[in-house]
Amino acid sequence: MTAEAATQALTPGELQALVGQEVGVSSWHVIDQAKIDAFAGVTGDHQFIHVDPARAAGTPFGGTIAHGFLTLSLLSAMALEAQPKIAGAGMGINYGFDKVRFLAPVKAGARLRGRFILAALTRPKPAEIDITWTSTIEIEGEKRPALAADWLNRFYLEEDHS
Repeated sequence: MTAEAATQALTPGELQALVGQEVGVSSWHVIDQAKIDAFAGVTGDHQFIHVDPARAAGTPFGGTIAHGFLTLSLLSAMALEAQPKIAGAGMGINYGFDKVRFLAPVKAGARLRGRFILAALTRPKPAEIDITWTSTIEIEGEKRPALAADWLNRFYLEEDHS
């Protein structure tokens, strides 16, 4: 899906037709040391592998790496760029994850992007839509992705655009 297509609002019926398909890819996001340090400050996780480049240079990673939860949290920004909007949706929430796997370390300075497959769409109530996204965060130039997750979102409709 192009950035232009990601700004178009699709009806639940149009989205249902996309189940099983990749619906979007985000732009690249740089994960520099400043972002890693800021995340450490917010979460209180100051493990040296994230925040001490000199000490981390002596590890098998050869330098600092991003927190796995920092990588996971980037799904939100990437989704805003890549996932289609839902016609009539007043708000959406994170509903949880069925699976999250951190598959490869993200070294400071790496560029990441998200890929989203619309895996499932259900309507638990007439004004609610539950979507499961098969989400992958890729590392530029690497064969293995940083993360793979089955991400659940719930959307609340203000009006019916079936």
